[in-house]
Amino acid sequence: MDSICSDVPLPFCATNAFSVKLGLQSQDSDATIKKTNSFESYSEKIWLKFYIFLLHCFIDHFGFLEDATFKQRYLVADEYWQQPGGPILFYTGNEGDIAWFCNNTGFMWEVAGQLGAMLVFAEHRYYGESLPFGQDSYSDSKHLNYLTSEQALADFAVLIQNLKNTIPKAQDSPVIAIGGSYGGMLSAWFRMKYPSVVIGALAASAPIWQFPGMVPCGDFYKIVTQDFAKSGYNCDASIRRSWEAINNVSSTASGLQWLSEEFSLCNPLKNKNDALSFKGWLQETWVNLAMVDYPYEASFLQPLPRWPIQVVCKHLAFDSSVSDHQLLHGVSQAAKVYYNYTGSSACLNTSQTATSSLGALGWLYQACTEMVMPMCTDGVQDMFEPEDWNFQTYSDECNAMFGVRPRADWAGTVYGGKTIASHSNIIFSNGGLDPWSSGGVTGNITHSLVSIVIPDGAHHLDLRYSTDLDPPSVRAARALELKYFQKWIKQAQKTRSKEKSP
Repeated sequence: MDSICSDVPLPFCATNAFSVKLGLQSQDSDATIKKTNSFESYSEKIWLKFYIFLLHCFIDHFGFLEDATFKQRYLVADEYWQQPGGPILFYTGNEGDIAWFCNNTGFMWEVAGQLGAMLVFAEHRYYGESLPFGQDSYSDSKHLNYLTSEQALADFAVLIQNLKNTIPKAQDSPVIAIGGSYGGMLSAWFRMKYPSVVIGALAASAPIWQFPGMVPCGDFYKIVTQDFAKSGYNCDASIRRSWEAINNVSSTASGLQWLSEEFSLCNPLKNKNDALSFKGWLQETWVNLAMVDYPYEASFLQPLPRWPIQVVCKHLAFDSSVSDHQLLHGVSQAAKVYYNYTGSSACLNTSQTATSSLGALGWLYQACTEMVMPMCTDGVQDMFEPEDWNFQTYSDECNAMFGVRPRADWAGTVYGGKTIASHSNIIFSNGGLDPWSSGGVTGNITHSLVSIVIPDGAHHLDLRYSTDLDPPSVRAARALELKYFQKWIKQAQKTRSKEKSP
């Protein structure tokens, strides 16, 4: 792998949704109504309706020289909100369009009625339409300088303060932060940094320990490999052998042409660098499949069958005697399960592996500054080509790309690393199939910093809309998460009542 793009998998977040109607207007916000939207869930078409608001937010919360503002987008739904003082479930937006996350976070929509809750989905600065400098936001590192998790958390805190100040009967509403993947990291950190703003947090598939010196760099890819190893005969072994097969076949011009045609590539492979990029694309494909190995058909990153890795592995059940071309034919069929399950793609585009609703460039910049997540492979305990973690090389690549260098230990310094026992009311949920669980909290830390492990779950399966194909483990997880929410809300209301009493 020559590029940091292949070293830093993009965290993903998601789920499904319901239908909501509301009417609120903030005097400090611009607001428009979104037309009713349809969303295809596993079993039916589900309708979603919400209001879109824009809040004027400081570009820099931590300095006083830059006092310019930008419009942060957020979505609100209050059909189930019980006034006065009903709870607010606050989605801490991550690296993508907030409407996409809203359409894909069914757990919040399902529990809103049971809790009498308002739903708020806040867009992360520099993603979707919340661009601090408009079209110039990504023009250079000077404009990207304010893309940090700390600034995003401050945005969320200011937004909640604005909601409570402007929405009648919301002043006493307890707020629970919810997020998945990077958004889950943000929800946990939000509770840690702003405990007076949110009473608790659900951090789903949140790799808050995937930082230097906290977990082994090879664990992520070990989990990916384990998912394939248990999903079909010799599946992981076939992928492990495929890298050498690609090297052999791509060593000639005719071999490059054969690979391009076999994989139906939109842009033919022409040289050694193209072949290296092609291998990186395949590696990311296998990682994405591990993240979205859901028990039902889903169209989260790509339209996929239920338990997609099992379907993929049917094409990779080879013995060691298989020829390079036979093996790579199987790999091509396996890749097409991910990229062309519907049969509607004329060719495969190696420049994109997931939905365009996610902001890959923004996340790459964050990975080159504070989100330094070491990853490595050895080709023995995992099914990938050996690749050491080299921080200096990583830093040099970041500097060449953005003109900045990452601060390896900053996330641990600012958020506490593994020393977080002084905090409270955070649920860390992780799926046993999810490679990001390698950097997640998978054991209870205290009685109120709790871990929920979902053995049959991929990337934040618990945040997805429930279906009749859900494994019992995720149903139990959601039920337990709801109980914690109810407990926190009751405690907050009791505390508030005491504060108001003479």
